[in-house]
Formats: sequence, structure tokens, C-alpha cells
Amino acid sequence: MENTKILSIEEAEYVDAYKIKARFNTGESKIIDFSSIVNKGIGICHKLADLNYFRNFSLDPFTIDWNNEIGFAPEYLYEIGQPV
Repeated sequence: MENTKILSIEEAEYVDAYKIKARFNTGESKIIDFSSIVNKGIGICHKLADLNYFRNFSLDPFTIDWNNEIGFAPEYLYEIGQPV
């Protein structure tokens, strides 16, 4: 049986504008640019346009979380992130 590890974010820090630097449990760090998500403003994601709200994120056991309202799958964030 293959040993499969669930992807998660272990550390995250605000960079600037709508960018967050995240370190995944793979050891890789990526810059995640949320500007395209913010610009779409679909559903509850419109809240991320407020930079004070955007900067006020936390980590749940797997991913970046905003006030238990907005979260994205770590696999998605890994895909859109740019290696540091």
C-alpha cells in the first residue's frame, strides 16, 4: 500500500497586496496570489477585497482560514502558488 500524506499548510505569512507566502508540509514554500479570486468577488470571497480582512487570516489544521468563513483546499493553493 502506498503511503499517502494529506497536503496541508504549516506556516503562512502576509507578503503584500493579496499575496501570502505559505510553507506546505512537503517542505515547499510558495507565494499564493489571491488577486484573481478577489477581483472576481464571487460569493463570500468579496470580503477578501478588504485588505484588513485579508491580512487577518489564521491557519486551521490544513489550510489558510479567514474567520471560519473562507478557506481554500490546500491542493488548490499549492496548484496556484508560485515557488519561492
